[in-house]
Amino acid sequence: MSNTPTIASNYQESVESYRQLILSTGEDLQRPGLEETPMRAAKAFAHLTQGYHQSLDEVVNDALFPSSNRELVLVQNIEFYSMCEHHMLPFHGIAHVGYLPNGQVLGLSKFARIVDMFARRLQVQENLSEQVAQTIMDVTGCRGVAVVMDAAHMCMMMRGVNKQHSTTRTTSMLGEYVHDNQARNEFLSAIPRRQPAF
Repeated sequence: MSNTPTIASNYQESVESYRQLILSTGEDLQRPGLEETPMRAAKAFAHLTQGYHQSLDEVVNDALFPSSNRELVLVQNIEFYSMCEHHMLPFHGIAHVGYLPNGQVLGLSKFARIVDMFARRLQVQENLSEQVAQTIMDVTGCRGVAVVMDAAHMCMMMRGVNKQHSTTRTTSMLGEYVHDNQARNEFLSAIPRRQPAF
């Protein structure tokens, strides 16, 4: 899958929007450092929101394989980068995804691709965790999915309350993880302990 950002059909509108935004600060768009900034910013924004232009079929790419394993499969420390939908500032962190197979397993790289597909949108972390969990449940037909995400939010660090070391943990549990405390505890004890933002 290409890392080239998908440029929306209204790309020139995005460039013009960035031009107006920069001009609103009183800056001079003719100075050397800013001449190409609206174009670069539009391309960067297209990359940061490319999840809107990806399909689940494309991301999964038929990477489901038969397996008799019914024990926990854990993919941990999946780094992700997203944009807060309230302030359009970044948040970033790591995701841990565990699931209980039910006759088939998903290619390991697909967990990272699914996380990225939803992270590369305007988001709130609470919804992001749920979207990843539900998608893996739907794709694999597994018995249960558990997702934990730890992230640092620039909207809390660069502005507002300015809390530089705060992190946010969200969880989403589906299937057997909802009622099976043993399965839930196995997953939670297997993932790394949360770390400070810095």
